[in-house]
Amino acid sequence: MRQAGTNLPKVGRYNQAVVLDQIQLADGISRVEIAQLTGLTPQTVSGIVRRLLDEGIVREDGASRISSGGKPRTLLRLNADAGNAVGLHFDPVELTCTVVDLLGRPLVVKRQPTPLGAEPSQVVKTMAELVADVLAEAGVPRGKVLGLGLATPGPIDQKRGMVVAPPQLAHWTRVPVQRMLSEATDLPVTLDNDATAAAVGERWSGAGKGVANFAYLFFGTGVGGGLVLNHQVYRGGSFNAGEFGHSSVLPDGPECYCGNRGCLERLVNPSAIVAEVHRRLASGAGGGVLSEAFEQDPVSVDHRSILLAAAAGDPVAAAVIGEAAEHVASLAVSIVNFIDVDLIVLGGHGIQHVESWFVDAVASALATRPLSRAIRVVQVEASPLGTDAAVVGGAALVLHATYSPQLSALLAD
Repeated sequence: MRQAGTNLPKVGRYNQAVVLDQIQLADGISRVEIAQLTGLTPQTVSGIVRRLLDEGIVREDGASRISSGGKPRTLLRLNADAGNAVGLHFDPVELTCTVVDLLGRPLVVKRQPTPLGAEPSQVVKTMAELVADVLAEAGVPRGKVLGLGLATPGPIDQKRGMVVAPPQLAHWTRVPVQRMLSEATDLPVTLDNDATAAAVGERWSGAGKGVANFAYLFFGTGVGGGLVLNHQVYRGGSFNAGEFGHSSVLPDGPECYCGNRGCLERLVNPSAIVAEVHRRLASGAGGGVLSEAFEQDPVSVDHRSILLAAAAGDPVAAAVIGEAAEHVASLAVSIVNFIDVDLIVLGGHGIQHVESWFVDAVASALATRPLSRAIRVVQVEASPLGTDAAVVGGAALVLHATYSPQLSALLAD
């Protein structure tokens, strides 16, 4: 890829995004503080803020409590009601849709099963109906909607707006889902893989807000990841960076559909957890609530019941979840050694009820095993967005693309 130059109009748009980013990150900030943080001149900041106020994106909200003795400084905040974004998470087993305000706060969240084995056209029709239901329930007119962010399993061809043969989705070989969904909803659609979308959501309104460098691990039907480096979303050359689930953490482990052995996803995704618990229970391990349930009806021992049982202290569930957490911890150490991030965020419905197990295992590993541990210990947090991380992230894709400073846009043709 050739290096591109830039021009003054692009610089102006970029500077506006830089100012807006500071307002979005802070809980009230003055023009003087923005100038100090960004290096822009006070005159430039004042001009940009005036435009943002005129457009209704930013509002003035009283005066700063801390004053240098001169005139009190007027605080600026993002106007949450100035617009909305729709997020849609396309999981192989469930569709989730939300509409958020400019602060990334969900107004309505709705879920329904993904039509099993359906052709892409039928799934897209179901998606469009779900979007319409969410907007109607939230009472948001389409004129206020900035766009729709679709978070989907990878791999994707982002330049062409295509989903490219996700392993757990039949009939989805090079499907132009971005165009199809835009035509079905009459909304502009932004496409990204679900884990990267979740990372963008964390940057906009979650644990990664204001953090320069962080990695996000998403636990859903599979295991994915997203990266924010130097405040920029890093997608890689093919826009599929962050496939942490396909890092080998057990060299002699089971073969993965990607071609590797012992991949993290192959060891800790829901189906792998259920299979391992069933294997142990069938071999006679037990002593807890799962053992009794398995004897009566093995099907009842599903992923959700295993997570709940582990949280309640069931020995078999606790042992399997504990081992899964240690595998995740090993991967986290590699991420820190390779990329030197400031924070690792863990989220998604795949670790619901046992988030603290994974956070504790990763935190212990990061305190003792990375090469840089004598310089600083990398932090780890469970996502405050919880099970809604990917769908809120889908909506945040729109907010991020519209308002956040992005070097790629500054240097694009």
